[in-house]
Amino acid sequence: MNKKILLVLMILLTCLLFALSLGQCRTGVSSKQEKNSAPDFSLKDIQGKAFKLSSQRGNPVVMFFGTTWCPACRAEMPFYKDLYEKYAQRGLKFIYIDINESTERVTRFAKQNSFPYLVLVDSDGSVANDYSIIGVPTLILVDKEGTIIGVSHRTSDLPIDSLFQAKK
Repeated sequence: MNKKILLVLMILLTCLLFALSLGQCRTGVSSKQEKNSAPDFSLKDIQGKAFKLSSQRGNPVVMFFGTTWCPACRAEMPFYKDLYEKYAQRGLKFIYIDINESTERVTRFAKQNSFPYLVLVDSDGSVANDYSIIGVPTLILVDKEGTIIGVSHRTSDLPIDSLFQAKK
């Protein structure tokens, strides 16, 4: 009887870990925080150039918070690249923000995966903390006025169409 209970507990634990690895844990950014101004920040990109979010005012921005070791982040990358291909020419700015990793590691990861968008390094996690990021991947959509209009773990759940007319 104890072996059956242990087996069931192991299966439940495995399912929980699998769900977490798919990015299913929730972010600390609540729906109440949506429709609030996106906190401004300044980070360096992988070339060492400074970037400030407020410099993007006038353009909508989608930020992808992730890490190099996250399986769910890697799984979401092709969809993020597809969004980039579809909307970058229409003015949507794309930013990948790596959390708590070295610039060298992030640079290798970005090159290996041929990231076409801006890659920033949040080496101390302060920006992720400002956005209350708990799980990765977390995507945040900011309109051209700097207001958060969407928070998701998947690109397909972002309200991009509220910024652009659907292309036919």
